[in-house]
Amino acid sequence: MYGNAPRALWKRWSPPDERNRIALACRCLLVRDGDRTILLEAGVGAFFAPKLADRFGVEEPGHVLLDSLAARGLTHRDIDVVVLSHLHFDHAGGLLSAYAEDSEPRLLFDNATFVVGEAAFARAMDPHFRDRASFVPALTRQLKSSGRLHLVPSHGHHATTTLLPGWRFHLSHGHTPGLMLAEIPMPSGPVVFAGDLVPGTPWVHLPITMGYDRYPELLIDEKRRLLDDLIERAGRLFYTHDPSVALSGLHRDERGRYGVVDPLASIEDLAT
Repeated sequence: MYGNAPRALWKRWSPPDERNRIALACRCLLVRDGDRTILLEAGVGAFFAPKLADRFGVEEPGHVLLDSLAARGLTHRDIDVVVLSHLHFDHAGGLLSAYAEDSEPRLLFDNATFVVGEAAFARAMDPHFRDRASFVPALTRQLKSSGRLHLVPSHGHHATTTLLPGWRFHLSHGHTPGLMLAEIPMPSGPVVFAGDLVPGTPWVHLPITMGYDRYPELLIDEKRRLLDDLIERAGRLFYTHDPSVALSGLHRDERGRYGVVDPLASIEDLAT
């Protein structure tokens, strides 16, 4: 998760356990926009076979996303739109039903439109050998055949779609082709779902990247552009993988170093 950063540095942010694993969240964001209920990402879910769940440290016995929706009086069928930054299993696996030994997991969210970047979906359909283990072929196949897949063109730095009026997307290619970061308009300033461009507060530091990143130097340039833009507009970042911080503001000091301000451990939802 920390690329070429030395262990002596990153263990202060993420103390490893006896198996050299660190604590990570797979946090989603529920947004009520007018009369629609929109879900940003789906987390890792419960589709893994027990052996793989143990390997990746997925400790929860159930489908956490479905349980979280139920705690808010919702089921997966109540979601109108699911926005996915990309289709790696830790961001999209929650779209699938829980593991069952003798059957393939099925696509949930029966009434939702699935919004994915065009380039991100193309990558999932034809992954590189380096990252093919990050995708779930059953999920990609079922999304394609669902008739409810909405692809957003992935050219330039930004994109919009008429499906989500007033929203825009920041496009990034350093982690994976066509990573699509949703920007939610808010009266107090925009909130950007940071995905794997900035997976948690330690990665706000400009040189910190992940070993999973396709082009780390490109990612740093993309991250700088996003952070500068949000600081200028009093924007905030929502973190999917940070185990302690869900949302924060940003600042840049006199030496040009980036950091977080006003971190929040949790939020209930964001109403536009």
